[in-house]
Amino acid sequence: MAVITTGFFDGVHLGHRQVLETTLSAARKRGEEAIVITFWPHPRTVLQQDARDFRLLSSLEEKKALLGSCGIDRVEVLPFSRSFAALRADEYLRLLKDRFDASLVVMGYDNRIGCDKLTAGEICACGDLPEIVVAEELNSGVKISSTQIRRVISEGDVSGAREMLGYDYPLEGVVVAGNRVGRTIGFPTANMQLYEPLKLLPGNGVYAVDVEVTGRRFRGMCNIGTRPTVGGAARTIETNIFDFDEDIYGLPIKTSFVRRIRDEKLFPSLDALREQLVRDRESCK
Repeated sequence: MAVITTGFFDGVHLGHRQVLETTLSAARKRGEEAIVITFWPHPRTVLQQDARDFRLLSSLEEKKALLGSCGIDRVEVLPFSRSFAALRADEYLRLLKDRFDASLVVMGYDNRIGCDKLTAGEICACGDLPEIVVAEELNSGVKISSTQIRRVISEGDVSGAREMLGYDYPLEGVVVAGNRVGRTIGFPTANMQLYEPLKLLPGNGVYAVDVEVTGRRFRGMCNIGTRPTVGGAARTIETNIFDFDEDIYGLPIKTSFVRRIRDEKLFPSLDALREQLVRDRESCK
């Protein structure tokens, strides 16, 4: 039998972790498996609720890794579709009982399930459906949501995001060729193509970052934006890795955002840009 919690868990933030801790604690006390049931893709992309502009805090692989790091025994991913979205709360609980042998379902204090959007208190615990318990709010009493975190990241407040996530916000992808302008002024950059196209980018600007590449960890600075000084147009993710000079084209890279340094801006010349980058590097170090 299993103690189950269910939801999208985008970002697996500190609010989610309170629910996960309750799930783990209950499972250990009952001698049962602790399972997270999550979904993919995000409901908003399927139901077309602002799908064009919607962005994710975590890819599916990132989310599964974060959930696993919390001590959960098993993570199951259910495909989210319009027919799945049409399940009533009691039908969904029946699915959890029949497919995953759920004895107990842990819900967040503000969670709703089913197309009827029922809270834990509104669900009729009848027949042999799983019992339901509600996880307490964070001890701080601060309400944390994925929507709130998306907003602060979009504004460039990666430090504020860390306080709600419990970790530095990361981007993961592969290193691709750029225009090599940075190398000509002494600041070569690794240009990233994201693995997950819907991953949310921090607001345009320069950031102090931690970089993982070739199995090692470095410090660096990352510019997100359109590179107005060199006539850029599309948004790019360019990272100057400190004390590093290797060919890493085609290799995976992970950049974690520690602190925002400044806004992106247009400089009158490449020399002026280089002088600013020297100051940025010192600020990051």
